Amino acid sequence: MNPPIANDNVFALFAAAATANPDRAFLIVDREPLLTYGAMLVATARAGAWLRSIGISQGARVLVQVDKSPAAVILYLACLRAGGVFVPLNTAYQAAELAYFLADCEPALFVTSPGLAGEAVAFDGARVSLPDDLAAAPWAAPSAVTDAHIAAATANRDDPAAILYTSGTTGRSKGAILTHGNLASNVTVLGRAWHWRDDDVLLHALPFFHVHGLFVALHCAMLHASPIVFHARFDAAAVLRDLPTATVFMGVPTFYTRLLAEPAFGAETCRTIRVFISGSAPLLDATFAAFVGRTGHLILERYGMTEALMVTSNPYGGPRIAGTVGTALPGIAVRVRAGVLEIKGPNLFSGYWRNPDKTAEDHTADGWFISGDLATIDDDGVVRIVGRAKDLIISGGYNIYPKEIELAIDAIDGVAESAVIGVAHPDFGEGVVAVVAQAPGSAVEPAAIMAALAIELAAFKRPKRVFVVDDLPRNAMGKVQKAQLRDHYRNVFG
Repeated sequence: MNPPIANDNVFALFAAAATANPDRAFLIVDREPLLTYGAMLVATARAGAWLRSIGISQGARVLVQVDKSPAAVILYLACLRAGGVFVPLNTAYQAAELAYFLADCEPALFVTSPGLAGEAVAFDGARVSLPDDLAAAPWAAPSAVTDAHIAAATANRDDPAAILYTSGTTGRSKGAILTHGNLASNVTVLGRAWHWRDDDVLLHALPFFHVHGLFVALHCAMLHASPIVFHARFDAAAVLRDLPTATVFMGVPTFYTRLLAEPAFGAETCRTIRVFISGSAPLLDATFAAFVGRTGHLILERYGMTEALMVTSNPYGGPRIAGTVGTALPGIAVRVRAGVLEIKGPNLFSGYWRNPDKTAEDHTADGWFISGDLATIDDDGVVRIVGRAKDLIISGGYNIYPKEIELAIDAIDGVAESAVIGVAHPDFGEGVVAVVAQAPGSAVEPAAIMAALAIELAAFKRPKRVFVVDDLPRNAMGKVQKAQLRDHYRNVFG
Protein backbone atom coordinates (compact mmCIF):
# COMPACT_ATOMS: atom_id res chain seq x y z
CA MET A 1 0.00 0.00 0.00
CA ASN A 2 1.39 3.35 -1.01
CA PRO A 3 1.78 5.94 1.79
CA PRO A 4 -0.52 8.98 1.62
CA ILE A 5 0.82 11.97 -0.28
CA ALA A 6 1.72 14.76 2.14
CA ASN A 7 0.42 18.19 1.15
CA ASP A 8 2.61 21.11 2.12
CA ASN A 9 0.13 23.67 0.75
CA VAL A 10 -0.14 26.23 3.56
CA PHE A 11 -3.90 26.38 2.93
CA ALA A 12 -4.14 22.81 4.23
CA LEU A 13 -3.18 24.12 7.68
CA PHE A 14 -5.97 26.67 7.61
CA ALA A 15 -8.46 24.14 6.23
CA ALA A 16 -7.69 21.74 9.07
CA ALA A 17 -8.38 24.43 11.70
CA ALA A 18 -11.55 25.52 9.89
CA THR A 19 -12.83 21.95 9.57
CA ALA A 20 -12.42 21.50 13.31
CA ASN A 21 -14.28 24.76 14.02
CA PRO A 22 -16.83 25.21 11.19
CA ASP A 23 -19.33 27.25 13.24
CA ARG A 24 -16.80 29.73 14.60
CA ALA A 25 -16.93 33.26 13.15
CA PHE A 26 -14.27 33.90 10.53
CA LEU A 27 -14.77 37.54 9.47
CA ILE A 28 -16.67 40.03 11.63
CA VAL A 29 -17.64 43.24 9.84
CA ASP A 30 -19.38 46.12 11.61
CA ARG A 31 -19.77 43.87 14.65
CA GLU A 32 -21.72 41.26 12.69
CA PRO A 33 -20.33 37.85 11.62
CA LEU A 34 -20.07 37.86 7.83
CA LEU A 35 -18.67 34.35 7.36
CA THR A 36 -18.01 31.34 9.54
CA TYR A 37 -14.95 29.17 9.05
CA GLY A 38 -17.19 26.55 7.47
CA ALA A 39 -18.55 29.14 5.04
CA MET A 40 -14.97 30.20 4.27
CA LEU A 41 -14.20 26.62 3.16
CA VAL A 42 -17.21 26.65 0.82
CA ALA A 43 -16.42 30.12 -0.56
CA THR A 44 -12.74 29.36 -1.20
CA ALA A 45 -13.63 26.06 -2.86
CA ARG A 46 -16.02 27.85 -5.20
CA ALA A 47 -13.55 30.66 -5.90
CA GLY A 48 -10.75 28.14 -6.42
CA ALA A 49 -12.86 26.20 -8.90
CA TRP A 50 -13.63 29.46 -10.71
CA LEU A 51 -9.91 30.26 -10.93
CA ARG A 52 -9.23 26.87 -12.45
CA SER A 53 -12.12 27.27 -14.88
CA ILE A 54 -10.55 30.43 -16.33
CA GLY A 55 -7.17 28.78 -16.75
CA ILE A 56 -5.31 29.34 -13.49
CA SER A 57 -3.20 26.21 -13.33
CA GLN A 58 -0.70 25.22 -10.66
CA GLY A 59 2.08 27.81 -10.46
CA ALA A 60 0.22 30.44 -12.48
CA ARG A 61 0.68 33.99 -11.20
CA VAL A 62 -2.32 36.06 -10.15
CA LEU A 63 -1.40 39.76 -9.96
CA VAL A 64 -3.72 41.65 -7.65
CA GLN A 65 -4.28 45.35 -7.00
CA VAL A 66 -7.50 45.41 -4.99
CA ASP A 67 -9.01 47.22 -2.05
CA LYS A 68 -8.96 45.34 1.25
CA SER A 69 -12.29 43.55 1.51
CA PRO A 70 -13.76 40.15 2.46
CA ALA A 71 -13.80 39.30 -1.25
CA ALA A 72 -10.05 39.99 -1.42
CA VAL A 73 -9.47 37.60 1.50
CA ILE A 74 -11.41 34.83 -0.25
CA LEU A 75 -9.54 35.48 -3.52
CA TYR A 76 -6.18 35.12 -1.77
CA LEU A 77 -7.15 31.90 -0.01
CA ALA A 78 -8.69 30.50 -3.20
CA CYS A 79 -5.46 31.22 -5.06
CA LEU A 80 -3.53 29.17 -2.49
CA ARG A 81 -6.17 26.44 -2.63
CA ALA A 82 -6.03 26.23 -6.42
CA GLY A 83 -2.23 26.17 -6.49
CA GLY A 84 -1.77 29.65 -7.95
CA VAL A 85 0.91 32.15 -6.97
CA PHE A 86 -0.56 35.27 -5.33
CA VAL A 87 1.14 38.57 -6.23
CA PRO A 88 -0.36 41.48 -4.24
CA LEU A 89 0.38 45.09 -5.10
CA ASN A 90 0.06 48.25 -3.04
CA THR A 91 -3.25 49.94 -3.84
CA ALA A 92 -1.43 53.28 -4.14
CA TYR A 93 0.67 52.24 -7.14
CA GLN A 94 0.11 54.33 -10.24
CA ALA A 95 -0.04 53.36 -13.92
CA ALA A 96 3.68 53.72 -14.66
CA GLU A 97 4.54 51.46 -11.71
CA LEU A 98 1.89 48.90 -12.61
CA ALA A 99 3.16 48.63 -16.18
CA TYR A 100 6.51 47.44 -14.84
CA PHE A 101 4.93 44.80 -12.59
CA LEU A 102 2.77 43.47 -15.42
CA ALA A 103 5.77 43.16 -17.73
CA ASP A 104 7.98 41.58 -15.09
CA CYS A 105 5.44 39.20 -13.56
CA GLU A 106 3.63 38.14 -16.75
CA PRO A 107 0.53 37.07 -14.80
CA ALA A 108 -2.08 34.62 -16.02
CA LEU A 109 -4.70 36.90 -14.41
CA PHE A 110 -4.76 40.55 -13.37
CA VAL A 111 -7.36 41.45 -10.71
CA THR A 112 -8.23 45.07 -10.00
CA SER A 113 -10.71 47.08 -7.95
CA PRO A 114 -12.96 49.78 -9.40
CA GLY A 115 -11.39 53.19 -9.00
CA LEU A 116 -7.78 52.02 -8.60
CA ALA A 117 -5.07 52.77 -11.14
CA GLY A 118 -4.93 49.17 -12.29
CA GLU A 119 -8.37 49.47 -13.82
CA ALA A 120 -7.05 51.79 -16.55
CA VAL A 121 -3.71 50.09 -17.25
CA ALA A 122 -3.38 48.30 -20.57
CA PHE A 123 -3.05 44.52 -20.30
CA ASP A 124 -3.64 41.98 -23.05
CA GLY A 125 -4.19 38.98 -20.77
CA ALA A 126 -7.11 37.85 -18.64
CA ARG A 127 -8.35 40.41 -16.15
CA VAL A 128 -11.33 40.82 -13.84
CA SER A 129 -12.67 43.54 -11.58
CA LEU A 130 -13.26 42.58 -7.96
CA PRO A 131 -16.04 44.49 -6.16
CA ASP A 132 -15.99 44.91 -2.39
CA ASP A 133 -19.31 43.09 -2.06
CA LEU A 134 -18.61 39.39 -1.58
CA ALA A 135 -21.98 38.48 -3.08
CA ALA A 136 -20.99 40.24 -6.32
CA ALA A 137 -17.64 38.46 -6.69
CA PRO A 138 -17.09 36.79 -10.09
CA TRP A 139 -17.23 33.29 -8.59
CA ALA A 140 -20.58 33.98 -6.89
CA ALA A 141 -22.67 33.76 -10.08
CA PRO A 142 -24.51 30.42 -10.38
CA SER A 143 -22.98 29.85 -13.82
CA ALA A 144 -19.42 30.69 -12.74
CA VAL A 145 -18.35 27.12 -11.91
CA THR A 146 -19.65 23.61 -12.34
CA ASP A 147 -17.95 21.96 -9.36
CA ALA A 148 -17.09 23.98 -6.27
CA HIS A 149 -15.81 21.06 -4.21
CA ILE A 150 -12.06 20.98 -4.77
CA ALA A 151 -9.31 19.85 -2.45
CA ALA A 152 -6.31 22.06 -1.84
CA ALA A 153 -3.82 21.62 -4.67
CA THR A 154 -0.94 19.38 -3.65
CA ALA A 155 2.15 21.51 -3.12
CA ASN A 156 5.71 20.84 -2.11
CA ARG A 157 7.15 23.03 0.63
CA ASP A 158 9.51 24.56 -1.96
CA ASP A 159 6.72 25.50 -4.37
CA PRO A 160 6.02 29.25 -4.69
CA ALA A 161 2.91 30.47 -2.86
CA ALA A 162 3.36 34.21 -3.36
CA ILE A 163 5.61 36.84 -4.88
CA LEU A 164 5.91 40.15 -3.04
CA TYR A 165 7.61 43.03 -4.78
CA THR A 166 10.10 45.01 -2.76
CA SER A 167 11.86 48.10 -4.09
CA GLY A 168 15.60 48.25 -4.63
CA THR A 169 18.26 50.93 -4.54
CA THR A 170 18.46 50.83 -8.35
CA GLY A 171 14.83 51.93 -8.52
CA ARG A 172 13.62 48.61 -9.97
CA SER A 173 11.37 46.52 -7.77
CA LYS A 174 12.32 42.89 -7.13
CA GLY A 175 9.85 40.05 -6.65
CA ALA A 176 10.65 37.99 -3.54
CA ILE A 177 9.41 34.43 -4.01
CA LEU A 178 7.86 33.05 -0.82
CA THR A 179 7.18 29.33 -0.70
CA HIS A 180 4.50 27.28 1.04
CA GLY A 181 7.23 26.08 3.40
CA ASN A 182 8.28 29.64 4.22
CA LEU A 183 4.70 30.63 5.11
CA ALA A 184 3.84 27.46 7.03
CA SER A 185 7.00 27.40 9.13
CA ASN A 186 6.76 31.08 10.02
CA VAL A 187 3.11 31.10 11.10
CA THR A 188 3.61 27.96 13.18
CA VAL A 189 6.56 29.51 14.99
CA LEU A 190 4.69 32.79 15.58
CA GLY A 191 1.64 31.05 17.02
CA ARG A 192 3.83 29.40 19.64
CA ALA A 193 6.01 32.45 20.32
CA TRP A 194 3.00 34.69 20.93
CA HIS A 195 1.08 32.05 22.96
CA TRP A 196 -1.92 32.07 20.63
CA ARG A 197 -5.03 30.85 22.48
CA ASP A 198 -8.18 29.07 21.43
CA ASP A 199 -10.31 32.04 22.51
CA ASP A 200 -8.27 34.76 20.80
CA VAL A 201 -9.94 37.35 18.58
CA LEU A 202 -7.80 39.44 16.20
CA LEU A 203 -8.58 43.05 15.29
CA HIS A 204 -7.19 43.36 11.74
CA ALA A 205 -6.71 46.95 10.52
CA LEU A 206 -3.49 46.45 8.53
CA PRO A 207 -3.18 46.72 4.75
CA PHE A 208 -3.56 43.47 2.87
CA PHE A 209 -0.73 43.72 0.37
CA HIS A 210 2.38 43.10 2.45
CA VAL A 211 3.83 40.60 4.90
CA HIS A 212 2.46 42.16 8.09
CA GLY A 213 -1.21 42.16 7.23
CA LEU A 214 -1.28 39.14 4.95
CA PHE A 215 1.20 36.59 6.27
CA VAL A 216 1.42 37.55 9.95
CA ALA A 217 -1.97 38.84 11.08
CA LEU A 218 -4.27 36.85 8.78
CA HIS A 219 -2.26 33.63 8.95
CA CYS A 220 -1.89 33.62 12.74
CA ALA A 221 -5.64 33.99 13.15
CA MET A 222 -6.50 31.35 10.55
CA LEU A 223 -4.04 28.78 11.90
CA HIS A 224 -6.05 28.84 15.14
CA ALA A 225 -9.51 29.46 13.60
CA SER A 226 -9.67 32.77 15.46
CA PRO A 227 -12.42 35.28 14.67
CA ILE A 228 -11.12 38.33 12.79
CA VAL A 229 -12.65 41.73 13.49
CA PHE A 230 -12.15 43.04 9.98
CA HIS A 231 -11.42 46.71 9.28
CA ALA A 232 -10.87 47.77 5.68
CA ARG A 233 -8.39 50.42 6.87
CA PHE A 234 -7.04 51.90 10.07
CA ASP A 235 -9.34 54.50 11.58
CA ALA A 236 -8.55 55.40 15.18
CA ALA A 237 -12.18 55.97 16.19
CA ALA A 238 -13.30 52.66 14.68
CA VAL A 239 -10.44 50.80 16.33
CA LEU A 240 -11.29 52.39 19.69
CA ARG A 241 -14.85 51.15 19.28
CA ASP A 242 -13.86 47.56 18.50
CA LEU A 243 -10.79 47.02 20.69
CA PRO A 244 -12.95 45.75 23.61
CA THR A 245 -14.19 42.93 21.36
CA ALA A 246 -10.67 41.65 20.58
CA THR A 247 -7.73 40.07 22.40
CA VAL A 248 -4.90 40.65 19.87
CA PHE A 249 -3.99 43.78 17.94
CA MET A 250 -1.18 44.19 15.42
CA GLY A 251 -0.09 47.51 14.00
CA VAL A 252 2.66 49.68 12.63
CA PRO A 253 4.04 52.36 14.99
CA THR A 254 1.86 54.99 13.32
CA PHE A 255 -1.23 53.12 14.55
CA TYR A 256 -0.02 53.42 18.13
CA THR A 257 0.85 57.12 17.90
CA ARG A 258 -2.61 57.81 16.48
CA LEU A 259 -4.32 55.83 19.22
CA LEU A 260 -2.35 57.77 21.83
CA ALA A 261 -3.58 60.98 20.21
CA GLU A 262 -7.17 59.96 21.05
CA PRO A 263 -8.20 61.37 24.48
CA ALA A 264 -10.58 58.45 25.05
CA PHE A 265 -7.87 55.83 24.57
CA GLY A 266 -6.70 54.20 27.79
CA ALA A 267 -6.63 51.14 30.03
CA GLU A 268 -10.38 50.65 29.90
CA THR A 269 -10.35 50.56 26.10
CA CYS A 270 -7.70 47.82 26.25
CA ARG A 271 -9.29 45.73 29.00
CA THR A 272 -9.71 42.61 26.82
CA ILE A 273 -6.45 42.87 24.87
CA ARG A 274 -3.92 40.14 25.61
CA VAL A 275 -1.09 41.49 23.48
CA PHE A 276 -0.29 44.50 21.30
CA ILE A 277 2.27 43.71 18.58
CA SER A 278 4.21 46.27 16.53
CA GLY A 279 6.35 45.95 13.43
CA SER A 280 7.15 47.12 9.87
CA ALA A 281 9.05 50.13 11.24
CA PRO A 282 11.03 51.02 14.38
CA LEU A 283 8.91 51.83 17.42
CA LEU A 284 10.21 54.94 19.14
CA ASP A 285 11.16 54.60 22.81
CA ALA A 286 8.88 57.54 23.58
CA THR A 287 5.89 55.79 22.00
CA PHE A 288 6.65 52.60 23.94
CA ALA A 289 6.83 54.54 27.22
CA ALA A 290 3.72 56.61 26.53
CA PHE A 291 1.74 53.47 25.70
CA VAL A 292 2.75 51.79 28.96
CA GLY A 293 1.84 54.90 30.89
CA ARG A 294 -1.59 55.21 29.27
CA THR A 295 -2.64 51.55 29.12
CA GLY A 296 -0.30 49.45 31.25
CA HIS A 297 0.58 47.38 28.15
CA LEU A 298 4.14 46.82 26.96
CA ILE A 299 3.99 46.68 23.18
CA LEU A 300 5.66 43.54 21.81
CA GLU A 301 7.99 44.63 19.02
CA ARG A 302 9.26 42.18 16.43
CA TYR A 303 11.41 42.39 13.31
CA GLY A 304 10.87 41.03 9.85
CA MET A 305 11.20 41.80 6.19
CA THR A 306 9.66 40.76 2.89
CA GLU A 307 12.43 38.29 2.06
CA ALA A 308 12.44 36.58 5.45
CA LEU A 309 8.96 37.09 6.95
CA MET A 310 9.31 37.32 10.75
CA VAL A 311 12.86 36.94 12.06
CA THR A 312 12.99 38.04 15.71
CA SER A 313 10.53 38.88 18.47
CA ASN A 314 10.54 40.28 21.95
CA PRO A 315 9.34 37.60 24.37
CA TYR A 316 5.70 37.07 25.23
CA GLY A 317 6.42 36.27 28.86
CA GLY A 318 9.80 37.86 29.46
CA PRO A 319 11.05 41.45 29.50
CA ARG A 320 10.23 43.58 26.47
CA ILE A 321 12.95 46.17 26.05
CA ALA A 322 12.16 49.43 24.28
CA GLY A 323 14.33 49.94 21.23
CA THR A 324 15.01 46.23 20.70
CA VAL A 325 13.35 43.63 18.49
CA GLY A 326 14.08 40.64 20.73
CA THR A 327 15.86 37.40 19.90
CA ALA A 328 15.74 35.14 16.85
CA LEU A 329 12.57 33.07 16.60
CA PRO A 330 12.98 29.29 17.06
CA GLY A 331 14.61 27.63 14.07
CA ILE A 332 15.92 30.95 12.72
CA ALA A 333 19.53 32.11 13.03
CA VAL A 334 20.86 35.66 12.95
CA ARG A 335 24.35 37.07 13.00
CA VAL A 336 26.03 40.43 12.46
CA ARG A 337 28.95 40.77 10.06
CA ALA A 338 30.52 44.13 9.24
CA GLY A 339 27.66 45.68 11.22
CA VAL A 340 24.93 44.21 8.98
CA LEU A 341 22.33 41.68 10.13
CA GLU A 342 22.34 38.37 8.26
CA ILE A 343 19.60 35.72 8.42
CA LYS A 344 19.25 31.99 7.86
CA GLY A 345 16.30 29.64 8.34
CA PRO A 346 13.19 28.00 6.84
CA ASN A 347 11.55 31.44 6.71
CA LEU A 348 13.98 32.68 4.07
CA PHE A 349 12.62 33.30 0.57
CA SER A 350 13.75 31.12 -2.32
CA GLY A 351 15.08 34.01 -4.40
CA TYR A 352 14.13 37.03 -6.48
CA TRP A 353 11.80 36.42 -9.42
CA ARG A 354 13.82 36.15 -12.63
CA ASN A 355 16.80 37.83 -10.99
CA PRO A 356 19.43 35.23 -10.07
CA ASP A 357 22.23 37.80 -10.02
CA LYS A 358 20.51 39.89 -7.34
CA THR A 359 19.63 36.73 -5.40
CA ALA A 360 23.30 35.73 -5.37
CA GLU A 361 24.43 39.26 -4.52
CA ASP A 362 22.22 39.37 -1.43
CA HIS A 363 23.45 36.04 -0.06
CA THR A 364 26.81 35.13 1.44
CA ALA A 365 28.85 32.21 0.13
CA ASP A 366 27.66 30.10 3.08
CA GLY A 367 23.96 30.79 2.42
CA TRP A 368 23.06 33.67 4.77
CA PHE A 369 20.77 36.43 3.54
CA ILE A 370 22.25 39.93 3.86
CA SER A 371 19.40 42.05 5.22
CA GLY A 372 20.95 45.48 4.67
CA ASP A 373 19.91 46.48 8.19
CA LEU A 374 22.60 47.66 10.57
CA ALA A 375 22.28 45.88 13.91
CA THR A 376 23.89 44.79 17.15
CA ILE A 377 23.35 41.54 19.07
CA ASP A 378 24.12 41.46 22.81
CA ASP A 379 25.34 38.50 24.84
CA ASP A 380 21.76 37.36 25.43
CA GLY A 381 21.02 37.32 21.70
CA VAL A 382 18.84 40.45 21.82
CA VAL A 383 18.88 42.29 18.51
CA ARG A 384 18.83 46.04 18.20
CA ILE A 385 18.39 47.62 14.75
CA VAL A 386 20.62 50.68 14.77
CA GLY A 387 20.38 51.89 11.21
CA ARG A 388 19.77 50.94 7.62
CA ALA A 389 22.18 50.41 4.82
CA LYS A 390 21.40 51.71 1.34
CA ASP A 391 19.45 54.75 2.68
CA LEU A 392 16.15 52.89 3.07
CA ILE A 393 13.34 55.08 4.45
CA ILE A 394 10.48 53.56 6.45
CA SER A 395 7.47 55.87 6.59
CA GLY A 396 4.21 54.74 8.19
CA GLY A 397 5.40 51.13 7.96
CA TYR A 398 6.16 51.28 4.22
CA ASN A 399 9.63 50.71 2.79
CA ILE A 400 10.68 53.56 0.52
CA TYR A 401 13.86 53.53 -1.53
CA PRO A 402 15.22 56.99 -2.34
CA LYS A 403 16.73 56.00 -5.68
CA GLU A 404 13.32 55.26 -7.18
CA ILE A 405 12.07 58.72 -6.22
CA GLU A 406 15.29 60.41 -7.32
CA LEU A 407 15.01 58.85 -10.78
CA ALA A 408 11.49 60.24 -11.13
CA ILE A 409 12.53 63.72 -9.97
CA ASP A 410 15.65 63.83 -12.15
CA ALA A 411 13.49 63.21 -15.23
CA ILE A 412 11.56 66.45 -14.64
CA ASP A 413 12.50 69.39 -16.88
CA GLY A 414 14.72 71.90 -15.14
CA VAL A 415 16.07 69.46 -12.52
CA ALA A 416 19.82 68.89 -12.50
CA GLU A 417 19.92 66.37 -9.65
CA SER A 418 18.04 65.37 -6.53
CA ALA A 419 18.69 63.75 -3.17
CA VAL A 420 15.88 62.08 -1.25
CA ILE A 421 16.22 61.53 2.50
CA GLY A 422 14.13 60.49 5.45
CA VAL A 423 13.90 62.64 8.59
CA ALA A 424 12.00 62.24 11.83
CA HIS A 425 8.23 62.68 11.53
CA PRO A 426 5.92 62.72 14.58
CA ASP A 427 3.24 60.57 12.94
CA PHE A 428 4.94 58.47 10.26
CA GLY A 429 8.25 57.79 12.03
CA GLU A 430 10.10 59.15 9.02
CA GLY A 431 8.95 61.63 6.42
CA VAL A 432 10.29 61.78 2.87
CA VAL A 433 12.13 64.98 1.98
CA ALA A 434 13.47 65.80 -1.50
CA VAL A 435 16.30 68.28 -1.96
CA VAL A 436 16.44 69.31 -5.62
CA ALA A 437 19.23 71.09 -7.46
CA GLN A 438 17.87 73.01 -10.41
CA ALA A 439 19.70 73.16 -13.70
CA PRO A 440 21.50 76.45 -14.56
CA GLY A 441 19.07 78.94 -15.99
CA SER A 442 16.04 76.98 -14.80
CA ALA A 443 13.46 77.86 -12.18
CA VAL A 444 11.87 74.77 -10.64
CA GLU A 445 8.99 75.10 -8.21
CA PRO A 446 8.33 72.54 -5.44
CA ALA A 447 4.63 72.46 -6.36
CA ALA A 448 5.46 71.52 -9.96
CA ILE A 449 7.69 68.69 -8.77
CA MET A 450 4.95 67.36 -6.50
CA ALA A 451 2.42 67.54 -9.34
CA ALA A 452 4.71 65.58 -11.64
CA LEU A 453 5.37 62.90 -9.01
CA ALA A 454 1.64 62.47 -8.37
CA ILE A 455 1.42 60.88 -11.83
CA GLU A 456 4.50 58.68 -11.45
CA LEU A 457 4.58 57.46 -7.84
CA ALA A 458 2.31 56.02 -5.18
CA ALA A 459 1.28 58.59 -2.60
CA PHE A 460 3.27 56.99 0.24
CA LYS A 461 6.51 57.41 -1.75
CA ARG A 462 6.04 61.07 -2.63
CA PRO A 463 8.03 63.65 -0.66
CA LYS A 464 6.12 65.46 2.03
CA ARG A 465 8.45 68.44 1.56
CA VAL A 466 10.50 69.56 -1.45
CA PHE A 467 13.36 72.06 -1.19
CA VAL A 468 15.00 73.62 -4.26
CA VAL A 469 18.69 74.53 -3.96
CA ASP A 470 21.47 75.59 -6.32
CA ASP A 471 23.83 72.73 -5.43
CA LEU A 472 23.84 69.56 -3.35
CA PRO A 473 26.61 69.14 -0.74
CA ARG A 474 29.37 66.73 -1.80
CA ASN A 475 32.49 65.18 -0.32
CA ALA A 476 35.95 65.15 -1.87
CA MET A 477 34.99 62.15 -4.01
CA GLY A 478 31.94 63.99 -5.38
CA LYS A 479 29.39 61.87 -3.49
CA VAL A 480 26.29 63.67 -2.25
CA GLN A 481 26.43 64.04 1.52
CA LYS A 482 23.03 62.75 2.61
CA ALA A 483 24.04 62.72 6.27
CA GLN A 484 24.63 66.46 6.03
CA LEU A 485 21.23 66.94 4.38
CA ARG A 486 19.51 64.85 7.06
CA ASP A 487 21.08 67.00 9.73
CA HIS A 488 20.17 70.24 7.99
CA TYR A 489 16.51 69.29 7.46
CA ARG A 490 16.04 67.21 10.63
CA ASN A 491 13.46 69.56 12.15
CA VAL A 492 11.29 70.30 9.10
CA PHE A 493 8.39 68.27 10.54
CA GLY A 494 8.61 69.82 14.00
